[in-house]
Amino acid sequence: MKASLTKLVTTGLCTAALAFGTISCQNDLLDPVPTTAYPREVVFDTPARVALQVNGLYSFVKVGSFLGGRYQVYNDVRADDFLNLRGNGVTALGVWNHTLNEQSLNDVVSLWAAAYLAINQINVFLAGMEANASKFAAAPFPANFATTTTLNYQAEARLLRALSYYSLLQLYARPYIDGNGSKPGLPLRLQAETDGTNNDLARSTVAEVYNQILLDLKFAEDNLPLAYTGTTAPTLNVTRAHRNTAIALRTRVYLTMGRYDDVILEANKLVPAAAPFVAPTGVRHALNPSITAVFAAPQETNESILSFPFTAQNGPGTQNQLAFYYRPAPAGNGEYALNSGAGGILANPGFRATDLRRTSLTTASGSTIYLNKFPNGAPYLDKAPVIRYPEVMLSLAEARFRTAGPTDPQAVALLNAVHQRSNPPLPVTPPATPVPFSYPIFTTVSEAVDAVLLERRIEFLGEGIRNIDLMRLNATIPGKGTVSEVKPTDILYVWPIPASELATNRLMTRN
Repeated sequence: MKASLTKLVTTGLCTAALAFGTISCQNDLLDPVPTTAYPREVVFDTPARVALQVNGLYSFVKVGSFLGGRYQVYNDVRADDFLNLRGNGVTALGVWNHTLNEQSLNDVVSLWAAAYLAINQINVFLAGMEANASKFAAAPFPANFATTTTLNYQAEARLLRALSYYSLLQLYARPYIDGNGSKPGLPLRLQAETDGTNNDLARSTVAEVYNQILLDLKFAEDNLPLAYTGTTAPTLNVTRAHRNTAIALRTRVYLTMGRYDDVILEANKLVPAAAPFVAPTGVRHALNPSITAVFAAPQETNESILSFPFTAQNGPGTQNQLAFYYRPAPAGNGEYALNSGAGGILANPGFRATDLRRTSLTTASGSTIYLNKFPNGAPYLDKAPVIRYPEVMLSLAEARFRTAGPTDPQAVALLNAVHQRSNPPLPVTPPATPVPFSYPIFTTVSEAVDAVLLERRIEFLGEGIRNIDLMRLNATIPGKGTVSEVKPTDILYVWPIPASELATNRLMTRN
């Protein structure tokens, strides 16, 4: 960890973070309260202080420069579905036109710093939990704190660490498919750092980082609560990690690694073999009947597996907000519009004119079409999405097509379920019965997988999935407008390692 971040890390350990409830008492902390600081020596002395630290871990991960907005934006605007309208260097212009370098402060440097700051905060917390374990078996801690609550908290921390490392890999390292994970990955920092002593750390391979991610997610699955209960459950089951959160994220990780049999094993825990597709245990995740309801306030349907919340006093920060990027004035700043040109999503015939994701989640300003998935203007309180249930369904469909062939009935049913939710039967003249659209029988695996990839592209528009899907397949990043495509062999395909890391870590190597 860079020495320049040390004071921030130490201070963050002692800060009461806002916007989340707690496991042990389920108190609703969604309404911000004044920040309270404690000396480091006493932060593990009471259940409330330990809970505040757990809340703080979420705050580090959901900062606007990381998973509170910018990460999702970067992974969409790198590809061909958005056009930059403002030419603003602060709001991802270099990401959009592939002109980033090691000194790019607003994206390359800031996202790396935010992610590793969150990772070190998590490591500091985990080390503190171990060092103070003897306290948790006596008053003022309740009887089950040492045996249950501590494991819950450690599991939340490790899930957030896994999510952070996974997110970094998607931008700063070669895809797993390129060399089966043998290429340089990231410095794998797993110990708490409070000074610059251990700044020098060589890069682990991509496979080694993924292995640690999977270890963290397995621990999380084994030790997270099945679900939250009580009056705050609808919020906590979206904004706090539970067992199904870990399983869902593992399906994403395995899909990114191309381990399709493992995708199926994990997804089967959440997705039944036949409709209705409702998670059988834990939080009963399911497709909401209305795609528009998923993104309407408070954005807390059972479809949302993990999202990061904000309040007026605890927002994503200036020029980080999703609505600021994607909505036109006055609700947003119209930084990016949807691409209606060749190759853009609006020109794709698979994105039907009657699709509710087109008619309800986009908006026009003159002849320009904007994404309207994040409807809340200032103070920008839309939750930042991380993963939703249809992603698990489509990941399972893709994995089954790849392993069982293009006519696999479960894969076809899952693909149709997601598509038909936003493409209901068209009205017809009685006595004819409306018939919902169904994909035809695919004749090749490639044809079937392409249909899934298009469905993912449409369904998760603006949620940060597009670039991940391209890179996990080592596919070319398409061009758009005057911006040329980027082939997998191009040095621009992977982000550069930040100059700040190269300056403070003598064992770090460039991309």
